[in-house]
Amino acid sequence: MVKFLKTNKAVIVLQGRYAGKKAVIVRTFDEGTRERPYGHCLVAGIKKYPSKVIKKDSAKKTAKKSRVKAFIKLVNYQHLMPTRYTLDVDLKDAVSPDVLHAKDKKVTALKETKKRLEDRFKTGKNRWFFTKLRF
Repeated sequence: MVKFLKTNKAVIVLQGRYAGKKAVIVRTFDEGTRERPYGHCLVAGIKKYPSKVIKKDSAKKTAKKSRVKAFIKLVNYQHLMPTRYTLDVDLKDAVSPDVLHAKDKKVTALKETKKRLEDRFKTGKNRWFFTKLRF
């Protein structure tokens, strides 16, 4: 079978707290692990999307509207819907599976993820990824 859930693929989370949110695959575990004996992957996604920025907004207001809130999670393949989009943002060195075990490591990883996603948003690329999914 063709492997299509690859690193940097944009996906939509279908189940759980972040259902309907967009995420990007950081690392895949096709064979599973001892704790999770099924195919799953580590995803980093957007918990809170940026607001619409208009031309007459001040620089301060634009900066506030451009904020992104991120999440990091291990998700079962069954709970993901792959999209045709890829997001060329490098999160591999910022996010790793062992980050989820310690609170302080997770907080630093979330801050780094947030920073990189905001930078990607400000460049204007991958516009679809940063819009709220309406359904």
